[in-house]
Amino acid sequence: MRKLIVLAVVGLLAQLVDGGLGMGYGATSSTLLVLVGLTPLVASASVHFSELGTNLASGVAHWRLRNVDWSVVLRIAGPGAVGAFLGATVLAALSTAWAKPIMAGILAMLGVYIIVRFVVGVRPQLRKQLTVKFLAPLGLFAGFIDATGGGGWGPVATPALLSGGRLEPRKVIGSVDTA
Repeated sequence: MRKLIVLAVVGLLAQLVDGGLGMGYGATSSTLLVLVGLTPLVASASVHFSELGTNLASGVAHWRLRNVDWSVVLRIAGPGAVGAFLGATVLAALSTAWAKPIMAGILAMLGVYIIVRFVVGVRPQLRKQLTVKFLAPLGLFAGFIDATGGGGWGPVATPALLSGGRLEPRKVIGSVDTA
């Protein structure tokens, strides 16, 4: 019973981080579940099952606050689902030890790019439309990383959309959470 309460509190905190930053729930929850002894496959499945409810609540909240760009959601969600299916299939068949350093490198590059862009003073241009050529591969890749690592949809999709500077940060977070 104590483990269940600890997991519920961590899930609550992870969802608060995810709702505010557009990332963090899957990575935080998956890490905890693996630490308490679940296999990566079971941890990933458990996190994604719990995200059905948490993402629904987050998506509705962002929609009510007008933080959702539906054109982005429609263009990224379908490829994200395909990527997630492929990632879950790979996870069931292979070890994911190779994915950790690759994902860490990708996230580090995106983080450095965002910091450099804002330190240099490049201002985002919010008028340009995000295209399917950008969003579909992003959704496919983010879904794959998320399914293989138990978390990664937000950490991949949110910085990538923020780095483009074509969408307000609140709309990036709301759209990624809703998708």
